[in-house]
Amino acid sequence: MTIDISFSSIYEKIKVYGRMIKFSHTIFALPFALSAVVLAHRETQVTFSGFFWILVAMVSARSAAMGFNRVADYKIDAKNPRTDKREIPSGEISLFASIAFIMVFSVIFIFSAYMLGKLCFILSLPVLLVLFLYSLVKRFSAYCHIFLGFAIGLSPLGAWIAVTGTFSFAIIPLCLALMANIAGFDILYACQDTEFDKENNLFSIPSKYGIKKAMRFSTYLHIISFVLFLLIQMVFSLGTIYFISVMVIGVALVIEHILVNPDDLTNINIAFFHMNSIISVALFTGIFLDVLI
Repeated sequence: MTIDISFSSIYEKIKVYGRMIKFSHTIFALPFALSAVVLAHRETQVTFSGFFWILVAMVSARSAAMGFNRVADYKIDAKNPRTDKREIPSGEISLFASIAFIMVFSVIFIFSAYMLGKLCFILSLPVLLVLFLYSLVKRFSAYCHIFLGFAIGLSPLGAWIAVTGTFSFAIIPLCLALMANIAGFDILYACQDTEFDKENNLFSIPSKYGIKKAMRFSTYLHIISFVLFLLIQMVFSLGTIYFISVMVIGVALVIEHILVNPDDLTNINIAFFHMNSIISVALFTGIFLDVLI
């Protein structure tokens, strides 16, 4: 009986930490990194060990970055009615435990980079610093969404280097597509906190330019990302299956911008979470099947 209670307690604690870092949202960036792995596999064979450490690196980097974001923002989150129930402001997870969480996953990320090769290990600390810096950018720049896109957009490049051991300009369109895609979504998501950001001297594109202009900016970014998805087909000589997946992505982007408008933000979570997931999965599926077949 004691063992069952202990196991149940550990499981519940894991779920709490998973909610803190929004572990379910890992699906947004992971398929982009895995797409890079599939493309790199055409040049260098991916080993099971390499694939395992790439997954560990991706999950641990994101966990550390999200943990840092929650610690950096816990006082801000406590003031915001939308976020005051988050794990640190509500006291569900202590600040000390959160810092320990960040340190553990940072070490795991650096170790996984070491296992992936010398170049990955050398780059691991700068990458971690970039991921952490995002949490601070909104304190001085409205273009924090672009920086978030840049930080997450490094994941396909990291996966490519992990497989091939070298840098290649060929993977840059995928990185830029992810950057524009994430930045566009983040701008929409930030529209929810427009007034709160203004009142608390925080920076975002919606708080600086207004929701209408912010949504227009998001649209431009998503058009750029769509064009970059098409460019990837030419760079890697992909075929019909990939092209179909890009069309699915295009439809998802259109639906997302239909769902959200300046006068009605009630569907923003559907647009942000569901459409983002569809885009990520469609991209990976298209690349995987195209390369496989």
